[in-house]
Order: sequence, then structure tokens, then C-alpha cells
Amino acid sequence: MNPLAYKPNCQELMDRLRLLYQRQSEDRIFAVMTLPSPTLQEFRRRYPQAECSYPDPAERAEFWDNLLAERVAVEDDSMPCAYLSEFDQGLYGGLLDGEVRFLANPDTGWISSMVPPLLKDWSQFDQLRFDPAHPWWKRFQRQIDIFLERAAGKWGISHFILIDALNFVFELIGATDTYLSIEERPDMIRRAIDFGHELNLQVQGEFFDRAGLFNGGTLSNFAQWMPGRIVSESLDPYHMTSVDYFERWGRAPVERMLAEFDGGIVHIHGNGRHLLEAAASIKGLKAVLLMDDKGFPMAFDIIADLKKRLGETPVAVWTDCARFADRLDRRDLPGGVMYLVGNAPNLSTANRLMEKVRAYRAG
Repeated sequence: MNPLAYKPNCQELMDRLRLLYQRQSEDRIFAVMTLPSPTLQEFRRRYPQAECSYPDPAERAEFWDNLLAERVAVEDDSMPCAYLSEFDQGLYGGLLDGEVRFLANPDTGWISSMVPPLLKDWSQFDQLRFDPAHPWWKRFQRQIDIFLERAAGKWGISHFILIDALNFVFELIGATDTYLSIEERPDMIRRAIDFGHELNLQVQGEFFDRAGLFNGGTLSNFAQWMPGRIVSESLDPYHMTSVDYFERWGRAPVERMLAEFDGGIVHIHGNGRHLLEAAASIKGLKAVLLMDDKGFPMAFDIIADLKKRLGETPVAVWTDCARFADRLDRRDLPGGVMYLVGNAPNLSTANRLMEKVRAYRAG
């Protein structure tokens, strides 16, 4: 077993996480504690929420090293891993000559990417080509290598989001024209989905080949660690559609992609909760992150109901420290859930709560 210097209890934690993702921990709860961070404070000073240029990957590696070093003494269920936010959406379009734009998020320390639609219309589709000599492919490879060198047995690299199925078509022609084309040009939608599948396989395959697995598993920005090669999928385009629409246009591409690996995780926003039962039955699904969005109840407030709808599927959900501590003391938390707890005031409070988390049994 390879250790991580920034997680002294790495082996014990992986044993806990393995049981969670094997669906053998329905009576137990898990938690990641977020504390005040000097590294994030410095990031906020340097990067207000605004568009920016592609950052120096060495500086980004230093950011993650500093951020994760702050957490060495936190005895929670987090695994120390950096997220390749610079490539989380824009890489896929950038590889096809799209204009990659970056946005800094001072709350998370991420610098994320996106692209405007690549095509004016479907007549340009046959011009799309993946070229391994493309500058964005080289930047992708170089950043992974720089991160690996800086990590050096202290932390690892998380998987990052797929942009496949209708998400990929969004990058080609935009969301509105995607939905219109499903009705008017379903043949082109299917061709685009197939093209996107192959491009995503290139990207994710290169990630796993280059970054490797950690002790036979995948590090994850919300699931922490799972056995095997696990990808991170998005169901966002189906949030604004019916369940039947997802069944017609979403399930097959998602299950096809998850079958290429050892499974996958998905995130679901507030406006996509009508898809929970359908999502839970996706072949190869390992876990679901429940997101919070304006206009919808906080997932934590209704977590018992949401978890019931998802069955034995492991779930992650955000909350703040005070509300989490209150429900923990009242024994009002369903099991099989990873609670992502923000605003823990200090280390002693976080570790005291984690003692209760490990002793907790639901039901």
C-alpha cells in the first residue's frame, strides 16, 4: 500500500471508503470537514471572481500543495487530491480549436474553463478532428506531469468531469440549438454523441494512463477514493427535460461511457431531482453528488427523502458545520452518505465531530 504524507491514516480511510462504495455502509456516515484556509484567502486576494488567462501550472500545483498541506491534521474522510479545474470543460472544445475561456472562483480556488459554441451550423461538423499534436493536448499532459512531480507521495490527482453525450453537443452548437436539433436533426445529434464519446475516451484514457491509480483506485474531488478506474459524469442537459427524455437521449450514452471504465459518479442539481430514481438505476453508477441551487430546498434539509429515493446508492451532500453538528447530536442523519461540511471553526472542533461520525450508526 502506497501511503500519502498528507493523510497519515490513508489505509484506514480507504478501508472505510471501500465499504461505502461497495454499498456495505448503509448504517454509517462519512464526513469531509472544511476549515478556514490561509491558502484560499491568498487566492481570493489574487483572483477575484473574473475571467482570467490560463494559469501557470506550476503555480497551480503550488496552490494545491499548500491547500492540502493545511489539512494534514484533519482526521476526516477526505483524501488529499488536486482537481484539474483548468480542463474541466474547456479542454474538450479546445482540442477542436474552440476558444477556451477561464474563470476564477475565489470560494473554491478553482480556475475553470469553458468554450463558446464551436460550430456555426452542422455543415461544419465534418471538419472536426482530434490531433494529439494540438497545443491543448500538450498543455493537458504537461499539467498532469507537473502536478505529479509536485505531489511526490504527498497527495494525488482527482479524476475530472466528462463532457460527453448532450453536454458535448452543447459545446458544439449551444444548448438551444441542441434541443432543436434533437427534433430536427436527430441524425446529427447521434453522430455528435458518437464523436464526443471517442474524444472523451481519448481524454480520460490519457488521464488514467498518465496520472495512474492510487492503490488500485481513483481519487475523487467529492467521492474521495473508489476502487478501479472511475469517471465523473454529468446529467446536466437532462435536468430541464422529462425522465422519458433522459431515457431516450441520456441513459444509453452514459451507460456506454461507464462501461468503458469501472463505473462512474454523477452530480445532480436542484432542478434535476426528478431524475433521481432513473439515475440510481444507471448501470455502473457508484455515487451521486446532490447539488444545491437557488429556488430549491437545500439537499441536506431533505436528505432523508432524497436518500430514500436513491436507495443504496452512496450519496454526497453539502452542509455547514453548525447544522451538521446539530443533526449529528440528534441522531437525525441517514447513513450511506458523505457529508461535505463547510465552515468548521477550527481543527479541534472538526476532529471532535469526526469522533462522533465514526461512532455513529443510523437507524
